[in-house]
Amino acid sequence: MGPVIETPLWADLNRARTKLRELGLVGAMPNGIGFGNLSVRIKDNEFLISGTATGASPVLGPDGYCLITSFEVDRNRVVSTGPVKPSSETMTHGVIYQSCPNANCVIHIHSRQIFDGMIKDKYPATPETAAYGTPEIALAIGKLVNHHDEGCIVLAGHDEGVIVYGATVEKALSLTEELYNKYR
Repeated sequence: MGPVIETPLWADLNRARTKLRELGLVGAMPNGIGFGNLSVRIKDNEFLISGTATGASPVLGPDGYCLITSFEVDRNRVVSTGPVKPSSETMTHGVIYQSCPNANCVIHIHSRQIFDGMIKDKYPATPETAAYGTPEIALAIGKLVNHHDEGCIVLAGHDEGVIVYGATVEKALSLTEELYNKYR
């Protein structure tokens, strides 16, 4: 654990997270388990990500985020600093940043309608056998993004899970809202 990470990019990311929370795409299940997370690239493969178990909070402060300084998918290893532990989907975000030099924001949402619609419409999907938070799902996403700077992926092995990424926080949020409007 460490101090709050100071970055001007936090405010844009947090505004997007608050909007997604209002839409019900980030939040917590009745049993209290949180879902959904967001990240923004700081530099190279370092990124700020919302912390684990923060979905229930309507609005996060800077203390709800941590900085990922390195990760190794093949060793299932993440190094972070900040006041909270990183999301279990951290490697998924990292692989997108590693594979797409112009992607600077990753959004992970949950929605039954969006998930089912994307499966039906044959969006790029991870294998059903790739469980969330594992190196397998991160590697599958790495193959799917294939250096595209933006896109939407359905996490077939992570019920209701969807990943959206783009060049800016605003672009990733816009793509997410398009999915919301299309399938809700």
